[in-house]
Amino acid sequence: MASISRMWRQLKTKYSIYHVFVFLLTFFSYAFFHATRKTFSNIKTTISSEWTPQFCNATEPCLRPEKIWMEHHLFDSSSDAEPFLGWLDSTFLISYAVGLYISGILGDRFDMRKVLSLGMCLSAVVVFVFGCLTEWVHLYSQPFYIILFVLNGLLQSTGWPCVVAIMGNWFGKSTRGLVLGAWSACASVGNIIGALLVSQVLDYGYEYAFLVTSAVLFAGGIINFFGLVPSPKDVGLPEPDDGDDDDDSASSGDEDDTGVTARTPLVQSDTDSPVTFTQTRPQAISFFQAVCLPGVIPYSLSYACLKLVNYSFFFWLPFYLHSQYGWKETVADEISIYYDVGGIIGGMIGGYLSDRMKKRAPTVVTMLLLALPSLWGYSASPNNKTINAVLMAVAGFFIGGPANLISSAISADLGRQDLIKGNSEALSTVTGIVDGTGSVGASVGQILVPLLHKQLHLDWHWVFYFFMLMTLMTVVCILPMLVREVRSMKCFLNYQLRRQAAALVQDTHRTDRQHSLNS
Repeated sequence: MASISRMWRQLKTKYSIYHVFVFLLTFFSYAFFHATRKTFSNIKTTISSEWTPQFCNATEPCLRPEKIWMEHHLFDSSSDAEPFLGWLDSTFLISYAVGLYISGILGDRFDMRKVLSLGMCLSAVVVFVFGCLTEWVHLYSQPFYIILFVLNGLLQSTGWPCVVAIMGNWFGKSTRGLVLGAWSACASVGNIIGALLVSQVLDYGYEYAFLVTSAVLFAGGIINFFGLVPSPKDVGLPEPDDGDDDDDSASSGDEDDTGVTARTPLVQSDTDSPVTFTQTRPQAISFFQAVCLPGVIPYSLSYACLKLVNYSFFFWLPFYLHSQYGWKETVADEISIYYDVGGIIGGMIGGYLSDRMKKRAPTVVTMLLLALPSLWGYSASPNNKTINAVLMAVAGFFIGGPANLISSAISADLGRQDLIKGNSEALSTVTGIVDGTGSVGASVGQILVPLLHKQLHLDWHWVFYFFMLMTLMTVVCILPMLVREVRSMKCFLNYQLRRQAAALVQDTHRTDRQHSLNS
């Protein structure tokens, strides 16, 4: 408790009102992005029934003529609509992944405030067209839906690289794990907001769910355009301290003949003068340089495996609860919130622990190993809402927590490491690479989940076994970083022991001299 209160006092003295507004604006910006995505995942059952013929028998006669009443007949049955829903998810994620690589580069070269605001407003328009306008004008077309999902994926990709880069500009490494661990709950909070909004208006028609979330997203874009400050430099404040950790100082390399050390920046700044209000924007790092930064490739590959699992829960959890247990769709939407609650708590606790250790990989790997039994336990959950919610929250803690850390705090660390010190314009590019690679894995998952369950006629337990395999692959990808960080911790421990031994020897010699003088 003392360490927590000490960190809280440090946060209060270190940060200004600007930090609070930046935290809140970026938090709710991405939360609103996720609310629109959650809307589609939560109305899959309803929208698939709208795209299929109405059930009719002797007591429920069919409506005639079918040309008028069945014009939205896209599939013969709801089971036929399920693979198309998975393809829409994959289409969104593939375009989202491609867009992340592009948006990361754009964020480092243009005003992130304008890029983020434009992406939010245009994405809101696309969501409105898909969910509301097509229903109101009775336009039902599979190719048109795919085009809209491609556009929405590209536009929504402007969100994450920009908001993480802005947060990395404002918050330093010493408290980044805790701050960004709490802040990364924005996706889970967005899921909760989306689920609650959908459950409140779904009975009036699924188009009203899209109307509400798209309106909120558009309003958030307008607020960001006029109120968001991308960097402390824009208001004359100093940038946060991203100095080396104590353990790094114990193992720094020696200088060679050219004056280059292991910590010489890969990209040199044009000037070493103090930051001023009128300082020009530094040159952005190239995409290839960002990929080659230490840790970017291992964490990108690991996030591809982990985001597949995390987004499979995100897209298919309400559908799973409805089909597996027969719960009403609105009930399934509300219970699915507990997965996000677990992810929020996991991100905060994991971020705090990684701050205390000054290392990220040991915390992430430990949580992922504990995720394996939690996934198995949730797959065996009985038809009981309370037990299911508890097991779901535990799974969310160990899956969503590490996912939040990799996509936020670790991405910010990678984008502000020593090799690019003096060039903060790598943050958005690195974040786009990590999250973009993760979205590629997530898009594959949205094809495999319905393939395993429907096409191969496998039980839902096999889907969870697949999740466990991908979680284990996440650990394998992070192992090089884990070994590196554990070795640096051992070097730091040996360095501290040598210092203590040297201090003890000096004290002994001082005591002996004092005794000799006294005698």
